Amino acid sequence: MNGIAVWRDGAADGPTNMAADECLAAEAARRGGMVVRLYRWEGTTVSLGAFQSIATARECDAIAGVPLVRRPSGGGAIVHGSDFTYAVAIPKRHAWGAKPQSLYDAVHGAMIESLRSCGVETRLADPDPAAEGAFFCFDRRAGGDLTADHPSATAAARSVKLMGSAQRRLADAVLQHGSLLLESNLDVGPAARHLALADLTGAVGQRPDGWPAWVDEWLERVAASLGQQIEEQPVSFLGTAPLGLAVGRERFAASRWTNRR
Repeated sequence: MNGIAVWRDGAADGPTNMAADECLAAEAARRGGMVVRLYRWEGTTVSLGAFQSIATARECDAIAGVPLVRRPSGGGAIVHGSDFTYAVAIPKRHAWGAKPQSLYDAVHGAMIESLRSCGVETRLADPDPAAEGAFFCFDRRAGGDLTADHPSATAAARSVKLMGSAQRRLADAVLQHGSLLLESNLDVGPAARHLALADLTGAVGQRPDGWPAWVDEWLERVAASLGQQIEEQPVSFLGTAPLGLAVGRERFAASRWTNRR
């Protein structure tokens, strides 16, 4: 595979997005190289980490009434709808497939440089064991998360978390999906809101197609790290009707999956 295939999807519901991410992993294994999917959400949705308690989610007043979907990967709950969401998949034999941190650092490191070009200084966070059990992903600090200084950050946190990712290692591929907060989501209660990129820049620049202005540079930096080119796909990934999407969507939509923990 000479290039990195990139699909830009429109909005979809939570089960569809999670099923599509799993299909993306199968596509990476089939192609033998990295593939990327950028996507949006049909309204505000909360994705739970694979191992989080459904009871805790149901008891959180800040997200009462918001649709829930359980991710195939770990980590904390994320409020989607005002974020930039991506999925990257690579075969296990890929240069970044041996160690989980390799893929995290490559994707997040490229984002640091891309955000710097629009005047936002971020850095890779050190892990914070004290925040490990927080319900929301953006209240946690894992090694490799993207953080930035902000006057409103608490003294304990010392910084704002802007981007986090989670992985799932499958039989033949590694799937990583992540979220960068563009704006604070006003559809949820204060406990579920977090400072975002717009709070640092005052505005989030967009391309004519609605994607953030720095997305192209981010993709190019990821590709350059591998000595490859970006290959934009002419249709969305969902539009290709990937094998297994319908079955996967049914599984992610089922209460048996959502309530499994």
